[in-house]
This record gives sequence, C-alpha cells and structure tokens, in this order.
Amino acid sequence: MDRLTQLGTEALASLLAPLGFTYTLTTEPYEDGISLLLESPDARFLIGDEGDRLDDLQYMVNRLVQARWSDAPRIRIDCDNYRARAESKLLRRARSRAERVLKTGKPLLMEKLNAYQRRLVHNDLATIPGIVTQSEETESRFKRITISRAE
Repeated sequence: MDRLTQLGTEALASLLAPLGFTYTLTTEPYEDGISLLLESPDARFLIGDEGDRLDDLQYMVNRLVQARWSDAPRIRIDCDNYRARAESKLLRRARSRAERVLKTGKPLLMEKLNAYQRRLVHNDLATIPGIVTQSEETESRFKRITISRAE
C-alpha cells in the first residue's frame, strides 16, 4: 500500500469508525491522486443531501492527510458510485445546454457549482467546437458558468 492510500485509509477510518459506520473500501488511481470508493449499508447517511456529507467527508480526509503530508495529492471519496452518477448527470446537463446555445445563439447559465464541478464542465465543454464557458466573477465558493457561442 502506498503512502497516500495508507494515510487516506487511516484518516477515513478515524472519522467513520467512532461513528459506527460499516463499509468496504476499494481504491483506484484518480487524476494525480487516488479515489477511495466506499460501499456501505449506511450510504444515504454518508452521501447526505445532494452529496454534501460526501463533500464534507472528502474535505476532512484531505485535511487530515495534508496535516501529515503537506504536499499530498488529492483524495477523492465516492460512496456507492454516487459521485460518478452525479458527475455524469451534470455533464449531460451541460452538454444539453451547449447544444441549445449552438442552436439558438443565446448564452445559458448553469446552476451554482463548486470548483471541482466547474472544472469538470469547463474541461468537457472545451471539446465542443463553437462553445466557450466562463465562470462568474464573485468571491462565493459556488459560482455559475455561462455557456455561449465562440465569437
């Protein structure tokens, strides 16, 4: 087991074990880090509303790992494939809006997204000729993306 996997697994266990959660864990490479993939009978509690608890858990695990390894690669946490399904759904919505923009010429807005979700949308829509994306200028953690035709 490599260092990142070990630290991530220990951090996750330190958060979930005292709360009595049971789960099975698998790992896989993800971008420049790893994914910790959970399966649990308690998935709905670990995922929360629209993945908010999963986001919190991922944030805490990354903070705990970074406390022991300051330049550690990122750890992504998914439970019962929730993130994979949600990301696929988000990208389908974004592509659908991009297609409407190409047909009508009118810019469209996405819902408010966190930085990770915005990066997914920007990267995915960058592959569609004639489409450009721009995140709104605001200090908020959640921002909207404008999808428009390239000039």
